[in-house]
Amino acid sequence: MSLLQSLLSLSAAGLLMVTSTLNTAAPQHDAEGYLFLVNRQWMVSEAFVPASLREAEVPGSVRRLRPEAAAALEEMFAACLEETGKTLISVSGYRSYGSQKNIYARKLKNVHGDVAKAQEYVAPPGTSEHNTGLVMDVGQKNNPHLNERFRDTEGGIWCRENCWRFGFILRYDEGWEDITGYSFEPWHFRYVGKENAKRIHEANVPLESWLPGYRAEIMLDLLKGTADE
Repeated sequence: MSLLQSLLSLSAAGLLMVTSTLNTAAPQHDAEGYLFLVNRQWMVSEAFVPASLREAEVPGSVRRLRPEAAAALEEMFAACLEETGKTLISVSGYRSYGSQKNIYARKLKNVHGDVAKAQEYVAPPGTSEHNTGLVMDVGQKNNPHLNERFRDTEGGIWCRENCWRFGFILRYDEGWEDITGYSFEPWHFRYVGKENAKRIHEANVPLESWLPGYRAEIMLDLLKGTADE
């Protein structure tokens, strides 16, 4: 191997190490991680697309999710049916930037250009978690509409209490509006992985509030690892 090739290899290895460390220390910026943060402050570009998506094998429509989220959704829907006898349905999973742009434009038109009104429930393009491929809007059979009544259905109650078992969190709970920037959505479930979901469920706080403490733990572990070397 030539000197130039050796230097390039070392450079690539160093970049990979730095990128891996940055993603570990700042999981909210890791677009392929389960804690990738997308909201009104942290936006994705028009070019962003998840690396892989698949159709979840569940009743409903718009069923595409990242493979790990799709598998978890299938597990959750099956458990709800077994434990309650109620059939959950998918209403809206992955949306591209372009799809979100069209949805937002229609909503804005329906409310006669009132931006505040439009943004109560519809995210502007680039600010929707649906773009991550980690989110599913969930309904119950015979009650497929996305409204607050889902909270009081047997399926909605079960999802709220049990979604964490499958790696999901209720992302926009009642009373969190000032932190999340979105109104209460009892149907919006975000995949974060089982370990993270359990901890967030126990903390009973929005993802935005939980992430700083989690990052502090990671930084302490990284510093401890450096000190031990």
